[in-house]
Amino acid sequence: MPQMSKVELYAAIRCDHRGGMSMRELEGKHGVTWRTVRMALDSAWPEPRKKLPPRATALDPYKPVFDGILRADLDAPRKQRHTATRIFHRLTDVARVLPDPKVGDLLETISA
Repeated sequence: MPQMSKVELYAAIRCDHRGGMSMRELEGKHGVTWRTVRMALDSAWPEPRKKLPPRATALDPYKPVFDGILRADLDAPRKQRHTATRIFHRLTDVARVLPDPKVGDLLETISA
C-alpha cells in the first residue's frame, strides 16, 4: 500500500471518526500516535514543516580565504584564474587537511 500524504491521512482519520471510531481505534488503524489523531481532528490542514537552520560546514572558517582568492581572480586574465584544484592546493597549504569535493561545492555556491 503506497504511503499517503498527510492531508489524505487527516481526511481518512476525520472520516473514520465521523463513522464512530474511538481515538484509540484510529491510532491502531492508521498507525499514528494520539497527538496526530488529535491534530487531524482539530484541523483539516497539517501544520507546515519547520525550516531547519543551515548547518555549518568544515569550510566555513576558510570562506574569507576563498573570497579573497576569487576577488583577486576578477582582475586576472582568464587563463591565470584559479581552478578548484589550485584553490584546493592553496588551502591544503593553509589548513593541512580539507576534503576535495567540498572545496568544489563551496566554490560553486560562492561564484553563483
